[in-house]
Amino acid sequence: MPARCDVVVLISGSGSNLQALIDATQAGENPARIRAVIANRADAYGLERAKAAGIDTQVLDHKAFVGREAFDAALIELIDTFTPQLVVLAGFMRILSPDFVRHYQGRLLNIHPSLLPKYKGLHTHQRVLEAGDNEHGCSVHFVTEELDGGPLVVQAVIPVQSDDSPESLAKRVHVQEHYIYPLAVRWFAEGRLRLGPHVAMLDGQPLPATGHLIRT
Repeated sequence: MPARCDVVVLISGSGSNLQALIDATQAGENPARIRAVIANRADAYGLERAKAAGIDTQVLDHKAFVGREAFDAALIELIDTFTPQLVVLAGFMRILSPDFVRHYQGRLLNIHPSLLPKYKGLHTHQRVLEAGDNEHGCSVHFVTEELDGGPLVVQAVIPVQSDDSPESLAKRVHVQEHYIYPLAVRWFAEGRLRLGPHVAMLDGQPLPATGHLIRT
C-alpha cells in the first residue's frame, strides 16, 4: 500500500461530501487520511461529522478578517500546521485568492455540481432545467485561479428526466458526488493522479478535457 496521504478538508455547511470522504478513508486499505476539517462557520454541521469520526476540527471565521487576502493568509497558516499532501474543498463557500490557490497548486481539489465547463457558479440544477439539457452531473477538478475552471479529473453523468425538479436533480447528483469525490481523492493518495501542465494526469497519461467520464 502507498505511504499515507494526509488530507485537510475545508467545509462551510452540512458536510455530506465530507461524510462520503470519511467513510471511504476509514474503510479498507485507503492511504488517504483526513487529518483535519476546517470550517469558516462555527455552525457547520460537518464539524459534528468530523468529531464523530475522531477527526481534528478547527473554525476560522472569515468575518473576523478584513478582506479575503487576510483570511486566506490565516487559513494557509492553519492548514499548514497539519502538513497535508492534499487539500479538499467540500462545500467550502468561499472564492479563494490567487495566493491561496498558488500555495496549494497541484494539491487542491474541488467538486462542482455540473458537467463543467457548463454552469460554473451557483444554481446549477435550475439552470440545467431552464436550458432543456438532457444530461447533468458533477465534476471533480484541480483548483486553479479560474473559478470552477481547473483541469477536470472525473465527471459523473446522469440523464435528466422529464419530470425532474431542481430538488430531484440535486438528490441524484449528490449520490454521484459521494462516489466520484472519494474516488479522485484515493487516486491522488495512491500517487496515480497529479496535475500536469494543462491537464490532469492519471497513471502517467493525460486525461481528456472532460476528465474520466462515468455514465449512470
